[in-house]
This record gives sequence, C-alpha cells and structure tokens, in this order.
Amino acid sequence: MTLRKGEKMTISIQEHMAIDVCPGPIKPIKQISDYFPRFPRGLPATVGRSSTLRSAVSQPSVSPAEAPREEDEDVDQLFGAYGTTPTEQPAKHQAPEEVVDPEGYESDDCTTLGTLDFSLLYDQENNALHCTINKAKGLKPMDHNGLADPYVKLHLLPGASKANKLRTKTLRNTLNPTWNETLTYYGITDEDMIRKTLRISVCDEDKFRHNEFIGETRIPLKKLKPNQTKNFSICLEKQLPIDKTEDKSLEERGRILISLKYSSQKQGLLVGIIRCAHLAAMDANGYSDPYVKTYLKPDEDKKSKHKTAVKKKTLNPEFNEEFCYEIKHGDLAKKTLEVTVWDYDIGKSNDFIGGVVLGINAKGERLKHWFDCLKNKDKKIERWHTLTNELPGAVLSD
Repeated sequence: MTLRKGEKMTISIQEHMAIDVCPGPIKPIKQISDYFPRFPRGLPATVGRSSTLRSAVSQPSVSPAEAPREEDEDVDQLFGAYGTTPTEQPAKHQAPEEVVDPEGYESDDCTTLGTLDFSLLYDQENNALHCTINKAKGLKPMDHNGLADPYVKLHLLPGASKANKLRTKTLRNTLNPTWNETLTYYGITDEDMIRKTLRISVCDEDKFRHNEFIGETRIPLKKLKPNQTKNFSICLEKQLPIDKTEDKSLEERGRILISLKYSSQKQGLLVGIIRCAHLAAMDANGYSDPYVKTYLKPDEDKKSKHKTAVKKKTLNPEFNEEFCYEIKHGDLAKKTLEVTVWDYDIGKSNDFIGGVVLGINAKGERLKHWFDCLKNKDKKIERWHTLTNELPGAVLSD
C-alpha cells in the first residue's frame, strides 16, 4: 500500500483487533539495593574484597547483544523466576547469605537520629549511680531552621516517673551538642543494679508547644561492674513501648537515708535524717511537699516525736537534720525507731507517703543497721532503707 506525501495511514477496527500487542511476560524490576548489598560488618567471610575485585577484572568483555540476556538471568536468579529455587541455581551465580549480627548491625536510625556518648559509674559504697552525659552527634533536625534545642532525660525502669527523672540543661540551635554534665541517682542498691534498666532519651525543647522526642537508648544496670566507669557510644533508637503490665509488687514508695549513732558524751541516740529519693508523688502537680517524723517507741510520755522542715515540690528532698533521744545504751535493745515520711497539705490532712521501722524485731538491712548501732558506740552509721506503705502497729495519722 502506497501513501502519498502528507497522507496518514488509516487502520480499520478489524485490523486493529488482529494486531498482537502483548509485550511478552512481565519480569520483576531490580531494586537499587540489589546493586549495593549491605553487610553488617564489611563483607561476609565467604566473600573477600580481593576475590571480588579479581573476578571483576578477569571477566571477559560482553558484547552489547549478549548483555541483556545475562541481565535477565540475574533477575531470574534473584527472584526465583520460572518456578526455580535458589538451591537449583548454579553455584557460581549464588549470592552469599547475609548474616545480621544484632549487636554489630548499624540500623538506619544511626544516620537519621544520631549517636550519644555517655559513661556510667555505680558507686557501691555510697549507693549512687553517676551518669555523665558527654555529647551527641548528628542529631535529627527538629526545628524550621534545620537545627534542634536538645537536652537529655533519664528514667529508671521499671517505674518511670517524676520521682526518678533527671535531665541535663538545654543547648540551643545545634545538632552536635556537648553537655559534659553528670547526673546522679542516690539510694541505688545492689538489688536495683540487678533488676533495673536506665532509659536515656534525647529530646528537643520547644517554648510554645510540647517538647519533641528525638531518640533513646536503654542500658540494663546489670551490665555495670561496681566502682568501674563504663563508656558508651550508642546509636539512638526510636521510642520503645514501656511495659504497663509490670509487676505491681515492684512499686516503691521511695528511699530514705538514715544515720544512727549512740553518743557516750550526750548519753543518747542521735538520729540523722539526711535525704530521701524517688518518693511517691502525692499532689496533682506530680510532686510532693515532704517532711519526716521520727518516734522512739514504746513512748509512754508521747514526747519522742521529732519533725523535719517541709521541702516544697520535690520527690528527692535533702533534710540534713539530726535529733537526739536521751536514753541509756542498755535500754536501746527494748526500743523501736519509727520513721515516717509525709506530704504536707494546706487546709486538709497530710498524706502518708511511706515509712520504715528499725529495731530488734526488724528484718534484713533494718535489723542490721540497728544492731551495728548498738555494737559500735560513738560511730555514725548510714544506711539507705526502702519505704513501705504499711507499718506494723503504727498509727498512720499526723
């Protein structure tokens, strides 16, 4: 059929329907990651860098006509086309299996969220956990200017609350902040070091809205050795869920640091209320206004009551107050020291937070503390004690 210049070819509907327009079987398209395989720590042992380079150099040149066929074969091997499995493929075309090491594998969070450098030290003698936050690198931008206003927040799990929250200062307009700041938890026992986990979160502070979460990491305290500093440089991770169904028996009312000393000079027992830590929050603002009361019982004359000053809006108060009970050393074995912590409220009755009883009928550390005081005259002995919400035989009213 000849066409004149300027004429267009016309095809009838019958001719159009008779044309075979099927492009053939549709094969999967390679992904870009297929060209750049990722290995957690360099190449696996089965593939050496030198062997890879040598094979690339020694391959014969391929003509353009043969290249598409070889590319198709690669796709078939990768996706198991035509019903074949990887085991049926020739050995020379089998790609090495990628083995992921959970500890050595660097996730994409490293590049998107940043890394954090810090160190931890458990001071066993003073029952303190020192957390030194050094610096962060490559944090995720959170503000419109492409920067962030980062700070670091610490919690102890289980039981994360305002009672055990610590935080650094905020550094403005930076993605590579350097804090060099040490935050300390007091009242940390060997039992805590076995069962608790430190959660370290990096957040972005906003003045006019809620602060934003950047990333976090969690360190089981059992990884630390007493009195040895351990350094960490860890990639931040996305926010992990907190187990809400944790054992309720692990809940505590707080800790108190008490000193006992029998003074031969004053002929009396000196009771020091030094500080409290991680107290339960009793007010709507998430804090308490704590103070401490002490009794030496039995107290027939009801004159043994002593009370500290009230510390406003805190769950980790420092009192550093000392009370003296005039009593013969021989009579102490018959006595019991009752220490209670309260939340001060204006216009209504004060709330009981927790307490502890030291004496000859106590158990564990409470009995040991009392016994050491009786045994060692004129020696001040300090111990941390866990507060409980029930005291046997105590009248819990202020």
